[in-house]
This record gives sequence, C-alpha cells and structure tokens, in this order.
Amino acid sequence: MDNDILTISSEVKNEESKEDDGYTRKEFTFSSFKRVFSLPETISLDKINATYEDGILKFVLPKKEEALPKPKRLIEIA
Repeated sequence: MDNDILTISSEVKNEESKEDDGYTRKEFTFSSFKRVFSLPETISLDKINATYEDGILKFVLPKKEEALPKPKRLIEIA
C-alpha cells in the first residue's frame, strides 16, 4: 500500500540441472506479474486483510463507516 495504491506482485524462478554421459543440461524458467489497483477513498486502509489459501489470494477491503449504506427509513404519512 502506498498513497491509496495497492500493488500485488509475484516472481517465480526455477532452475533444473541434469547431468548425463558427458554433457550437462540446465533449464531456467522465470515468471512474474504485477497488478496495481487504485483504491477509492471510501476504503478503510488500516483494516485491509489478505489471505492466501489453496492457490487463491483473497483481499478484504472494508468500507469506512461513513461510506456504508444507511438503513432505510419508513416515514408514515398521517
């Protein structure tokens, strides 16, 4: 988090080496991603929560109290 900007990034590096009769074979893989989200002012930044479970990254972005919808009122007409 930086100035109402949420950045999510990941890098994965793999190296595989196999030695056979007189030669060595090496394979390298690299992958990365980066996502940037601009959060609205209605989000409570100090209450953001993230979990990573079974390969799924979940974010909870709670709204500020003043941004929550107000309950409906019933006005009786006499």
